[in-house]
Amino acid sequence: MSALRIGALAWPVGRPESVADFAARLDHWLSQAAGRADLALLPEYACVELGTALSGSGTADEAAELRAMVAAAPAILEVMRAAARRHGLWLQPGSLPMADGDRVVNRAPMIAPDGRLAFQEKRMMTRFEAERWGVASGAPPQVFETPWGLIGLSICYDSEFPKHVRAQVEAGAWLILVPTCTDTLHGYNRVRFACQARAVENQCFIAVAPTVGAAPWSAALDENRGQAAVFGPVDRGFPEDGVLAAGPLDTPGWTFCSLDPARIDTVRREGAVLNHRDWPRAPLPKPAVAVLR
Repeated sequence: MSALRIGALAWPVGRPESVADFAARLDHWLSQAAGRADLALLPEYACVELGTALSGSGTADEAAELRAMVAAAPAILEVMRAAARRHGLWLQPGSLPMADGDRVVNRAPMIAPDGRLAFQEKRMMTRFEAERWGVASGAPPQVFETPWGLIGLSICYDSEFPKHVRAQVEAGAWLILVPTCTDTLHGYNRVRFACQARAVENQCFIAVAPTVGAAPWSAALDENRGQAAVFGPVDRGFPEDGVLAAGPLDTPGWTFCSLDPARIDTVRREGAVLNHRDWPRAPLPKPAVAVLR
């Protein structure tokens, strides 16, 4: 199996006035990745930069932005599919708030270069999503078939919960994509440290793509902090800190990295430790209280 060239984009939040404007921005960034990456990873909610313009409110309004984005989601999704086809990329274009009956869920598509797609929904909601936007918990984790093997996708907060990623790894994933949107360095570092922990405990690759920049006109994307990065196991044959590639903090642009799934097979078989194999198979017993004597 050949190595996968991945590009993770730190997406600078802009202020497009229409779906066509967003499409042009997407084309601009993907044109930089075409030829350098096989798979492009964008951040969670990157397309929500459209919310203010589509709502017609002209100011930051949470409810209006969400309604407008849900209504426009099918058109935005078609823009994403067309971009994948045009640039010949596997594309994970971040996530969209989408209708699911009478609920709204946060969906991240995985799009093939021919436009075929499937979704991973966000399972764990942040306080903003649950308490202010009313976004509902989505479907359980799954994995995606690609020419490089099975790949998982854990949207932002989901990556902070070991069992979400573990379920994807146990289903065969050797790489987990993490599109993220965080408004503080606290938030970004929670995602970063969690992703590095997931890479250690599962002996897998994790790629992270954030939104960056200030957008005071948007209720959902007002502040954005983070850096694009790719993490791996902290073991033989890998960097001592597990960081395979990392872009500058809070700076727009691509971070590229070549990932060979054979390296994961090797470290899971010959590593100094075997975290992937040694994951506890049964629930640990409830801790007893140790009495000092």
